[in-house]
Amino acid sequence: MTAWFQSFLGMEFGWFVATLIFILLIALPLMLAVAMIIYADRKIWAAMALRRGPNVVGPIGLLQSFADGLKVFLKETIVPTSANRGLFLIAPIITFTVALIAWAVVPFGDGVVLANINVGLLYLLAVSSLGVYGIIIAGWASNSKYPFYSALRAAAQMVSYEVSIGFVLIPVVLWAGTFNLSGIVLGQQAHVFDILNGFGFNPLLFPLAVIFLISAMAETARAPFDLTEAESELVAGFQTEYSSMAFALFWLGEYGNVILMCGMNALLFWGGWLPPLDIPILYDFLFNATLTGLFWFFSKILFFFFVFSWVKATVPRYRYDQLMRLGWKIFLPISLIWVFLVSGYLMLQRVGI
Repeated sequence: MTAWFQSFLGMEFGWFVATLIFILLIALPLMLAVAMIIYADRKIWAAMALRRGPNVVGPIGLLQSFADGLKVFLKETIVPTSANRGLFLIAPIITFTVALIAWAVVPFGDGVVLANINVGLLYLLAVSSLGVYGIIIAGWASNSKYPFYSALRAAAQMVSYEVSIGFVLIPVVLWAGTFNLSGIVLGQQAHVFDILNGFGFNPLLFPLAVIFLISAMAETARAPFDLTEAESELVAGFQTEYSSMAFALFWLGEYGNVILMCGMNALLFWGGWLPPLDIPILYDFLFNATLTGLFWFFSKILFFFFVFSWVKATVPRYRYDQLMRLGWKIFLPISLIWVFLVSGYLMLQRVGI
């Protein structure tokens, strides 16, 4: 597509137009997906509690998220008089923007990626860690004690679980031999018994997949790790003083990060766009390999999102000391030990023992 635009628009402008179209093809469906995933989230919670959930606006309530978006758009944006106005308004923009730019390196299929860089995994780690800045700035700029407490909690929580996530990813990189996300996915093809696609099917890597899933919930501040928004302690946490579209941007950023973490679970441990079984018919049963890859990738994202919602609807919130103990005293030692186990196993394989 890029070459086609460059052929009649010139090298530089053609590349710019093609890249802009690729960005819109990712960003616009992603924002639509966030709206629908909020609806799905509420439906899952309702089903878990034997309630009906959204069912009035649109067919079976499908337009409820759009009605909520229109509602917050029409509300007044209120900035507290004692708040730092500039930082107060830029915080939700940072959160939302960071949630979008992370998708630049996510491969949706074989070759279907905006930026197929060699350090895609490092890029994702760097970008996902930037999300905490929006929360910290929001908590500090509000000039209110409850948002400030929430910001401090968010900083400690995200740093704690990013450490364990970093160590969890080292064995994945060692086994795949690359930081490129497409390379990591292709390295999982026929990984177990020459038929199962995915590092998660490997008994040596499965515990890391579980740790990564739980750490992803903590990294995105989802229940049972939503200590940044513990309404019984902090009113609404860092969002307490926000209204209108500023509040909505925090929501969009949160759900964008949740979908991203679900995608990272699929890419790093469960084969990404590959089918679960390395059987030829499963690669193009939709009569197109790219469409089939998209089907498998999004199916895995939806499965992990269901797990996120399931946990939120059923597991009570952790105390803050329990949250820190899980991250530092359980996940960190286990992930460190697994780095030695996996690296040792791979070294023994290399020398032929």
